[in-house]
Formats: sequence, C-alpha cells, structure tokens
Amino acid sequence: MRIVYLHQYFNTPNMAGGTRSYEMSTRWAAQGHDVHVVTSTRTSKTSQSRWTTTEVDGVTIHWRGVPYSNGMNGLARLWAFLTFALVSGPRVRSLNGDAIFATSTPLTVILPALFAKFRRKTPIVFEVRDLWPELPIAVGALRNPIARWLARWLELVAYRRSARIVALSEDMADGVAKRGIARDRIVVAPNACDIVRFSVPADEGRLYRDQSDWLRGRDLVVYCGALGKINGVEYLVRLAAEMSKGGFDPAFAIYGSGREESSLRHLAQELGVLDQNLYMMGKVAKAEVPRILSAATVCTSLFLPIREMQANSANKFFDALAAHRPIAINYRGWQADLIQSEGIGLLLDPGDVSQAATTLADFLSLSSIDQQQVGEAAGRVGRERFDRDMISMRVLNAITESAGRQSH
Repeated sequence: MRIVYLHQYFNTPNMAGGTRSYEMSTRWAAQGHDVHVVTSTRTSKTSQSRWTTTEVDGVTIHWRGVPYSNGMNGLARLWAFLTFALVSGPRVRSLNGDAIFATSTPLTVILPALFAKFRRKTPIVFEVRDLWPELPIAVGALRNPIARWLARWLELVAYRRSARIVALSEDMADGVAKRGIARDRIVVAPNACDIVRFSVPADEGRLYRDQSDWLRGRDLVVYCGALGKINGVEYLVRLAAEMSKGGFDPAFAIYGSGREESSLRHLAQELGVLDQNLYMMGKVAKAEVPRILSAATVCTSLFLPIREMQANSANKFFDALAAHRPIAINYRGWQADLIQSEGIGLLLDPGDVSQAATTLADFLSLSSIDQQQVGEAAGRVGRERFDRDMISMRVLNAITESAGRQSH
C-alpha cells in the first residue's frame, strides 16, 4: 500500500525535535509499504521554489523550503502554515496514495490532504497532536473572533472528512468526541517510547558526565525540548535558584532552542544561576538525547499551568521512560495520574517553586538504589504500555482499515 504521510515539521534523528513521524514511517516501510513523506525544510528561502527528494531508511521524503522558526511571531507562523498548505497539495495529489495520513499541528495540514482527495476516494487519517484551536485560544495566540471561528470550522471539517482520527491521549479523544465525532472513528495512539534507541550502555552516561567539567559530580536535572512560551521553562530557572538557596546543588541543564531562549538566559543571569547550577546547552540532534538522558538523575517535562495542556502527550515524558529515568512534571492530567499510580517520578507544584524545590530535594536525598527503582519502574511502564512498535502498528491498522473500507 502507498501511504502519503503529510507532516509539515518532519524530523530525522539527525535533526533537533520530535521524531514520531520518522519512527512510524520507517516502521511502516520496513513492513513493505511504500511510504512517502511530504514536508518542509524550514531553514532558508533558497529552495522554496522547488521540491527535493531523498531516501531515508526506506522512506521517500519530499522536501519543500518553507522558512519557519520558533522565534517567529503569530502572523509569520500563519504565513508559513498557509504557504506549506498551498504548495504541498499538488505534490500530495501527484503521489496517488492509497491513503493520506495527515498529522497536525498545524491544523492547516488538512487543506492539502483535502485537495489531494478531491474527486477521489482516497481516505484521510487525521492525527491530532494538540487540541487545536482550544490551545492557541487558551494562551492568547488566537484572539480575533473571526480567526477563532475559522479555526473551529476547519477543525470540524478535518474531523468530518477523515475516515479515522488519531488522538495522542484519551483526553484528546474526549475533546474530539465533544465535536460530535463517533468514538469508534477515534484511535488513541500516544507518543511512544523508542526502547532500543534509548537503551544505551550505562558507560555512555558515565562518559558524558566525565566529559562535562561543569557537572563536577553533581546530580543532573535535564530539560530537552522547545523553549517556547507555552513550555514555561522559566519555571526550571526559578527552581534552580530556589535549590541554590536551600543548599542543594544539583546541576540543571536546558537543551533546546526557541523564542524564549534569550529571556531565559537573561533571567538566569539575573538570578545568579547561569553557569553556576543552570546551564543553557543549546539545541541538540535527537540522536544525542539518549546519551544525555543516560547521564541524567531526573528528566523534566514542563508547561505553563493551562488546563488545555493537560491532554498533551509530551515527547519528553516518553523519552524519560524509554531511558529508564525518573520523570518530573509541573502540570496535571493523565501523565500526572500515571506518575502517581506507577511511582515513576515526581509531581512538582506548578504554582509554588519553593515547594517544588522541597519535592526535588527529597527525591535527591534518596539512596541511589531507591532512585534506581523509580527509574526501573519508568522503564517498565514505557516498555509495557508505550512501546513504539505497538503504537505505530495501532496507527497503521487505522490507515489500512480506512483504505480497505474505501476500496469496497
């Protein structure tokens, strides 16, 4: 079967950012499917007028230059979304797929899928990575009432015109169902754990620590991810300052880039923690993350205290499980419930950094054996409930069933 995988922000492991689409598409190709990814390069305007094609691990990738960065303002981002929607539609249509798998965000990715489907029976399977437009409305990024109405209309069109909807959590599935979509059309497939990729020898983590002079033998608290406003990484900077006041001296390392990077650096300088117990490491390729997490004592996943974010399915959370590392989060929702029920990490108070510092200090005071048991529990949960092979097969089944239904 030919599957056309439509994802504006596709990453390989040699690039920074999430690799869900890479991990799933390469698995489908390994099972004999002809998989074509249609995506953008995001780096410059030089190749904006033409498509380039590469082969990566059995998958054909079609790249088009559409400049984009986390530092763009809302209008520039919207222009990037619409530009990709406009140029990718004919490309998707020309590939004559048996099924189109379109993953958001952005929500506008449904537009080229619909163009490719026009007057054809090609089924669309639409993946919801964030509840959109509820999330940008909640953070104040979508204020114009007409724009809100258009976004909600486009969301409903995406759901109604798709044979199946893939949601990344049960809470997201509930949000889709509230729009009038039958639950039997919704498949829950959360972000997943790349068990093999993150099962690096313990020596690699020790070597990373030995090569990092700034660590000086301290516990290491890691954040690997985007530095956008919604990520709320300022919380970690303030937590580092609070820990320093309390006499605890773990090292906090932030790996990533984004619009808030300079303000985070400025805040860290202001609080006197930059290059003391907090380190801005810049962005790293996904392939480097397993080695970093192997060296970590605690991994973190952070968001602003926004109710709509509680349905999220953060890559950082699942990477920690795959790496057998305790995970600390500062939001509530299904991931917090899982941490509590399975004993796989820490719940940091989202509104009280002082209390969060106490929680973290209490954990770091545990024996290495007790800390290791939490990490082992995290690895077990990741392996048993979120293994990438299992999750990718769940999505593939939704695609093949949709294509089969259309063929009759």
